[in-house]
Amino acid sequence: MNMIRKSRLGMWRMLILLLGMLAGTMVQAAGLLTPVDGSKPPLDLREQHVKVVIEDGFAVTTVEQVFHNPHDKDLEAIYSFPVPEHGAVGEFTLWIDGKPVTGEVLEKQQARQLYEQEKKAGRDAGLTEKDSYKTFDISVAPVRAGQDTRIRLVYLQAAAVDTGIGRYVYPLEEGGVDEQKLAFWTANPKVSGSFSFNLHLKSSYPVDGIRVPNQGAAQVSQIGPGEWKVSLSSQGATGPAASESGKPASASAPAAFNPQSGGAAFSLDKDLVVYWRHKAGLPGSVDLVTYKPDAAKRGTFMLTVTPGDDLKPITEGSDWIFVLDMSGSMTGKYATLADGVQRSLGKLRPNDRFRIVLFNDRATELTGGYVNATPEMVKRYSAEVAAVRPSSGTNLFAGLQVGMDALEADRTSAIVLVTDGVANVGETAQRKFIELIQKKDVRLFTFIMGNSANRPLLEALTRASNGFAISISNSDDIVGQLLTAVSKVSHEALHGVQVKINGVKTDDLTPAQIGSLYRGQQLVLIGHYWGDGPAKVELTGRVSGNPKTYRTEFAFPAKTAQHPELERLWAYASIEALQAEMADFGEKADLKRAATDLALEYSLVTDYTSMLVLREEQFAANKIERRNQARVAAEDAARQQRAQGGPVSRRVDTQQPISQAPRASHSGGSGGGALDGWNVAALLALLVLSLRLRRAA
Repeated sequence: MNMIRKSRLGMWRMLILLLGMLAGTMVQAAGLLTPVDGSKPPLDLREQHVKVVIEDGFAVTTVEQVFHNPHDKDLEAIYSFPVPEHGAVGEFTLWIDGKPVTGEVLEKQQARQLYEQEKKAGRDAGLTEKDSYKTFDISVAPVRAGQDTRIRLVYLQAAAVDTGIGRYVYPLEEGGVDEQKLAFWTANPKVSGSFSFNLHLKSSYPVDGIRVPNQGAAQVSQIGPGEWKVSLSSQGATGPAASESGKPASASAPAAFNPQSGGAAFSLDKDLVVYWRHKAGLPGSVDLVTYKPDAAKRGTFMLTVTPGDDLKPITEGSDWIFVLDMSGSMTGKYATLADGVQRSLGKLRPNDRFRIVLFNDRATELTGGYVNATPEMVKRYSAEVAAVRPSSGTNLFAGLQVGMDALEADRTSAIVLVTDGVANVGETAQRKFIELIQKKDVRLFTFIMGNSANRPLLEALTRASNGFAISISNSDDIVGQLLTAVSKVSHEALHGVQVKINGVKTDDLTPAQIGSLYRGQQLVLIGHYWGDGPAKVELTGRVSGNPKTYRTEFAFPAKTAQHPELERLWAYASIEALQAEMADFGEKADLKRAATDLALEYSLVTDYTSMLVLREEQFAANKIERRNQARVAAEDAARQQRAQGGPVSRRVDTQQPISQAPRASHSGGSGGGALDGWNVAALLALLVLSLRLRRAA
């Protein structure tokens, strides 16, 4: 495959594109749903309390909510929130008669039937369902007249570090792409009583900075070399906001949690994003986390490879094709996207070429072929992009098809796809998208805007082209995201990556096909193992056609019981892989059955399964085994035990390091340049640059 060639000057084009994309606003939010026609009185979301623990490569998010019914009759509460990126719901608990009752996972239709049955009978019940890649919907009935109802939801997700930066998103903004849902429901995103967000980060690698963008009231404190806490509260901060160093920031920082109009304590309309930064100069490494409570049986492991920074910068120019979504769901975001494209084009070199393709229910190419990036052409096509008004549906296939026309074999080409929507016009089958992108030698770099974008499809496309996808939140730290993207497109990549493990039997690895690794990316593998003892690990790939190999050796433990959550993380990743295969080749009965069985065995909410809470006697009456109740108890016990201590090193390659080079960061290193992405002077310089470009435009 050809490599994407790009100069340092060209880096700024991607930087400015991201600046433009991140400025948009979403139109929907998490919250209580009520019919649009107002046929039912609204309930109150009185409390929402979020607790996040990030350690050992994954995050556990616990959300407790209190719904209040101020009316004189019993009502049903329906709460909707965006699906977290690769988030696996493992617990749904409803308080009944003052006691918490944990839900059990059933097949989706059966769970819905039982919920409706209990609701009709007036008995307490709760249901958590997944609406594909878009939302999790929680239904609770009844919320008694004049009373409160409390629920708890727990979900798990991987927490990888990219180019020395970790990122956690608590998703609250919906993408507004489900038109049928929007036509029927309206969401009230207000928390009327109290809201809190508490995050506890435990890292065995030194962390020297925390950022909570756009939340001036965030309280950040360091309690150890790799241990930090972040807190937000609707009661307001007791002092000035904290900076990334943990020291008080300016007292003039905006307070994000002051009570809002209408008596609301907090509005669930903006994602909460937390970044953490590892200390620069850390070595490349291999970390191993395992769960094997019985030495004689199968165990589960998570292997995280953080390569050293040995991918070189690349300098040659290339052809760039911008494929931009102008469908109706981009209303409110398109103007800033157009402004970003204008400034992006202005940073191309005169010998670079570009094309611009716009799509809604059809695709249109503005440029009529490749255009040299001269000042005259940049000015002309920037004005044409800015004149467009978003409308209609999303024919993503047509946009990509036009974008891939006229690629030249002797020129290195890349497609930059920016979209917030779903393919709902024209060809929508994922397999057809994969076949299209594999016809040409081109990298696809996708910027996924919004929590309700069709992330499975867009990620599948980038994998098929050996490109990469970056999810963008409106609450993201602009500098953090743009430097990460620039770092990848400005350096060589490791393609055709494979991992071999010898000495200990391993199987069921996910992902089964790795594809490419870009600068700063971690490789996270989850699988099963049998036995114990030393294992030889070999990671291979190709850089610019030349073979590259990394090797190390370490031991797998015979028995460990600290991380039962690994079983669910493996199961959910495996289910996602099965769903991706069905999206490629069509839904097959055996694959659907396999995905459903995994979800039932490991008690996970998926497209095929839901989590149901009944009164204890109704669980017994319906002969529903309390398997998830036992699994939740085991996970809670393990988390309580881990909470007693500080961060624990999981690095296993100290005797035979996988790389002699330090890991990639934004603070220098091999090919990294001297720019410190978190240095105040650098941030000011970037802001000045963007302002000058805006005036010049």
